[in-house]
Amino acid sequence: MSPDPLLHLAVALDGAGWHPAAWREPDARPEELFRPGYWTRLVAEAEEGLLDFVTIEDSFGVQSADFNDVDDRVDQVRGRLDAVLTAARVAPVTERIGIVPTIVSTHTEPFHLSKAIASLDYAATGRAGLRVQISAKPYEFALVGRRTTEPVRIQDINTPEVQARIAEHFSEAADYIEVIRRLWDSWEDGAEIRDAATGRFIDRDKLHHIDFEGEWFDVRGPSITPRPPQGQPVVTALGHSTIPYQLIARAADVGFVTPHDREQARAIVEEIRAEQETAGRSSQNLHVFGDLVVFLDETQRAAEERRARLDDLAGQPYASDAHIFTGTPSELADLLADWRHAGLTGYRLRPATLPHDLEQITRRLVPELQARGLFRTAYEASTLRGHLGLPRPASRYAADSALAAL
Repeated sequence: MSPDPLLHLAVALDGAGWHPAAWREPDARPEELFRPGYWTRLVAEAEEGLLDFVTIEDSFGVQSADFNDVDDRVDQVRGRLDAVLTAARVAPVTERIGIVPTIVSTHTEPFHLSKAIASLDYAATGRAGLRVQISAKPYEFALVGRRTTEPVRIQDINTPEVQARIAEHFSEAADYIEVIRRLWDSWEDGAEIRDAATGRFIDRDKLHHIDFEGEWFDVRGPSITPRPPQGQPVVTALGHSTIPYQLIARAADVGFVTPHDREQARAIVEEIRAEQETAGRSSQNLHVFGDLVVFLDETQRAAEERRARLDDLAGQPYASDAHIFTGTPSELADLLADWRHAGLTGYRLRPATLPHDLEQITRRLVPELQARGLFRTAYEASTLRGHLGLPRPASRYAADSALAAL
């Protein structure tokens, strides 16, 4: 009998941590949040733990407790650095860990982001990815000014009108990803000749117009950036329901989902796998990671007391779209080992506070998983696709070039 595949692990980095009062912890460094050293230290810690990758949160509007408008709170972290630029700063001072910034498809252009992530893949020598996120917040639409959207009440989220609007955003995101992937392919491997003696820098026959015409974008191409080292950097997306699950199944390499128990995880994975088959991608390796917020300490009591202290500072109990785990790294290892039997191939952990919970992951959870034979003991690949067992894809246009040469 062959051993079970090892788990994949990622961490989601956001400000001082995912709890809104995290910046008030004794070991927090709020004065460094907008300095590059803060982020390089966090990612270096994640790399010491041999994690597959980190994601870096981003948004178009300032953080707000109100979904539809900017709140007036002053007791929570507000403001962000650009995730792609932060990733570019981190890339040259790390060696193996994947770096996955968040991009908002609703308010950006795929041509610009395709070359930004391709450039990041060069800076990271093949360790780049991106997390595609939509925006449905009216105040973010107002910041960009190209279009508007109506406010959404949580109690109306499942109405046909709101679901239709959400479907539009995800349809746009699907086209966005397709354009990006085609632009990455628009330069074939070996398109750059760089032969000074003959005066030929590129082979023009290996550059291709993508001629994409869709509901949301018309993009001719080609890209201005040569094909990334990975061919196509890793595309990830977060989903909570059927519409985003369809995006994951049809367009992503890694999907993040938010089950709250093993049976819910099983149902989500089965739905995504069914959508993957419908999309004709059943032969492709698509990872499904469970997202969890984690409060980790030496004892469960210590973790619970820390969470309660943070809730008191915030003025209300912390709530999340994801399952909130409060306990020891060993107990978390039990949960991860159990939920993997629902079909999850890995996990993206959201540290409640930084650096505390990140260090609990890298210095205590990882050794516990290694002792159980569930996690790597060394990096065996040098690219993010390699960490995830994803093959490097050939350019879709290379076959056309070969036929044209006959």
